[in-house]
Order: sequence, then structure tokens, then C-alpha cells
Amino acid sequence: MDRLTSSRLVRGLIIVILALIALYLLLLIKPIIIHIYSFLKAVLAPFLIAMIISYVLNPIVSLLHERKVPRTVAVLLIYAVFLASLTVILMNAIPMFMEQLQELNQHMPDLTMRAQSLVNDLNNSSFLPESIRGGIHNSLYKLEKYASEAIFSFLNNIGAMLNVVFIGFIIPFLAFYILKDFEVFERTVLTYVPKPHRKHAVRLIKDIDHALGSYIRGQFLVCVIVGGLAYIGYLCIGMPYPLLLAAIVAVTNIIPYLGPFFGAAPALVVASTISIKMMLFVVVINTACQILEGNVISPQVVGRTLHMHPLSIIFALLVGGEIAGIVGMILAVPIFAAGKVVIQHIFAYYVRRKTI
Repeated sequence: MDRLTSSRLVRGLIIVILALIALYLLLLIKPIIIHIYSFLKAVLAPFLIAMIISYVLNPIVSLLHERKVPRTVAVLLIYAVFLASLTVILMNAIPMFMEQLQELNQHMPDLTMRAQSLVNDLNNSSFLPESIRGGIHNSLYKLEKYASEAIFSFLNNIGAMLNVVFIGFIIPFLAFYILKDFEVFERTVLTYVPKPHRKHAVRLIKDIDHALGSYIRGQFLVCVIVGGLAYIGYLCIGMPYPLLLAAIVAVTNIIPYLGPFFGAAPALVVASTISIKMMLFVVVINTACQILEGNVISPQVVGRTLHMHPLSIIFALLVGGEIAGIVGMILAVPIFAAGKVVIQHIFAYYVRRKTI
């Protein structure tokens, strides 16, 4: 019996069986987990966003604090500059954004008819099978219906908009208190760590900050620059709804590898209702933006990478997308990188213990 249990194969089979049992039990309680997850996501989302904002702004607050400026005054000063800049930008951007959104909703049937006409011309002059033609027609119809319903729901769902406004109103207050007492929170967390392990905990936090700091802070700036370049490019080629489409490019650029494709897709759909030439212009502009982002902007702004293999990043994106959609894909890479640092520290800790 002892010989049997000491076999690596037997131990491996036992682990696999236990893992399958645990997976089966998780599937049984999946509805409960989904409800708990939905509740926690709704409650914790403002805190998570506030923590990300605080993490991005904390170096500036710390720099001002080192120059004898109280943290509260430093946070208020940053807020004043940020709100003044944001007010100027939003006063000009929001009316244009909403106007383009409403215009897109109104013209969606017309755009679909033009796209249908373009596809019909393409079908009549090509050798596409009938099944593929039918699939294209159905896809265009479903796309038009989905986009129209999504825009109409966004513009007319007062409850959802009020909830977004409330969350947007409460997040700055949460970020303010987190920034003001950032060092207090750090010391409080360390008090719960046993004294023999505090040095390792401090090193772990510094390594996580080193791994994520330049990526998160730089990625915001990179997205703004890429969105601005896309907006200028769309204006130059006479693309409809340039601000709306460039905003999608900026937001989706946060997602590694897959983001550029997500960002270019809406512009390509709109361009397909105009001409093949416009579609080629959109492809050229988005390709140029990504070449500049990959070879000039990111190396200068972000500085260093997360040192993660592309397969690891794609795996993290798939998991994040399955768990929380687009938001999950945006947060997947930094969370995965932080988890990688934690696992490395745990392995290093146990290796040190074995060698002692």
C-alpha cells in the first residue's frame, strides 16, 4: 500500500481525480457563483477603478509630498488641474460625441442599405457561393439590428445612465481618500504581516510596482496618443463620426494584440457603407497608428515590458474576456503579471527554506 501511494503516477492520478471532482462541484454551484460575482462586481467596481486611478496618480502626489506639500493639498491640487482640463475637453467633446452617436443611430438603416448595395455589387461580379452570400446578408442585418438596439438602449435607458453618473460621481471621492491615506493603507496592510515576513512583503510590493508601474501609467498615455492620431487620420480622409470611432480605437488599444482589431472593426464597417477606397484608407490609418505605437510611442512612453510570453498574454486575455468581457480583457494582463510576481516570490521563499 505504501509503495502504491508513493508512486508518482498514482499521486498524479489522485490529483487529477480530485481536480475533476472540484470542477464538477463548481459547475453544480455555478448559478450561486454567478450571482455572488455579479453582486461583488457591482459593489467593488467603483473601488477597483478608484484604486487604479490612485495607483496612477500616487507618484505625482508622493513627489509633491517630498517637496513639503501636504498630501491632502497635493491631491486637491492634482484634482483642480485635472478637473479644469477635463471640463474644457468634455464641454467640447461630449456634445460632438452625443451628436455623432445620435446621427449614427438615425442613419443606421441608410448605412445598412448602402452596405447591402455594395455587397450586392460585389456578389454580382464575383464567384461567391450562394451560402456565403446568404451569410453576408444575414450578418449585415443582425449587425444593423444589434448596433441600433445598443445605441437606442444607451440613449434611452435612464436608470443605467443615472447609475453610470452616480458611479462617476463617487469614484473621485474614493480616489481622493485612497490617495490622501495611501501611505497609511500601506502601513496598515504591513501590520497584518508577521514581523519575520515583512521584509519579504515589502520586496514583493516593490517588485509588483516595478512590473506594473510603467505599463499601467504609460498605457493610458499611449491610448490617448493613438486615439488622437486615429482621429486626425479619420478627419483627413473624411470619415464619418471621427471622434466616436477614434474613441473606440483609443479604448480598445489597452488590450494587447487583439485591441487594434477590435478598434478598427467599427470603422471598417462604417467605411464599407461608403466605398472600397474608404475601407483601404481606414486599414492604412489603423496600420500606421499601430506601427507608430509599437515602434515609437510605446518604447518611449511605457519604457519596459512586462516580460511575458505572447502565449501567456493571449491566455490571460481569453480568461479575462470569459470572466468580465472587455473590462476583463483590459485588466487581465496587469493582474496576470502581478500574479506571476507573487508566484515567483512564493517559489523563491520555499526554495530558500529548503536550502536552509
